[in-house]
Amino acid sequence: MAVAAMEDVTESRLLLAEYDRIKEEQKTRIGFRDNLLYFTLAASTAVLAITVQSGQAQLLLAVPVICLVLGWTYLVNDEKISAIGGYIRDQLGPRLAELSGAHGAVFGWEMYHRDDARRSTRKRLQSAVDLFTYLASPVICVTVFWCSPAVQPLLVIVSIAQTLALAVLGWQFLCHAER
Repeated sequence: MAVAAMEDVTESRLLLAEYDRIKEEQKTRIGFRDNLLYFTLAASTAVLAITVQSGQAQLLLAVPVICLVLGWTYLVNDEKISAIGGYIRDQLGPRLAELSGAHGAVFGWEMYHRDDARRSTRKRLQSAVDLFTYLASPVICVTVFWCSPAVQPLLVIVSIAQTLALAVLGWQFLCHAER
């Protein structure tokens, strides 16, 4: 019985099973990443509304924290999504093509969708949206805080640390921006 089961396990079947699992992971990560953007906007908007209603400018310092935590999570997920695509294109696809004797690439979509003439423009626009959401809006909040009467030395130190952390996050977004 075990011998028959072992005969059913081939390298091709294992690679196809791996493909199914990592595509499922990629799909899940894409949904999670996209929802992070919406959640960030909702949470930041809620903080802004509470700040306006209460008149307490120091509450604006919550926006950088939200954007740092969710922005980093967004960035990590985006990197994994891209890494999965690269793995399929560079490792899994060629190995399956070799095993199957296919003439040409397998999993053609992984390459085809990257050849769209407008892809570069869309990637740049998405990078701009990401940078605005996770970097510009919290920097604006910190700047408004600095210009408010709520400025206190400890909060200024906190806001400077947040600004430095946001700079690192922005740099990471730019470093990981796919061309």
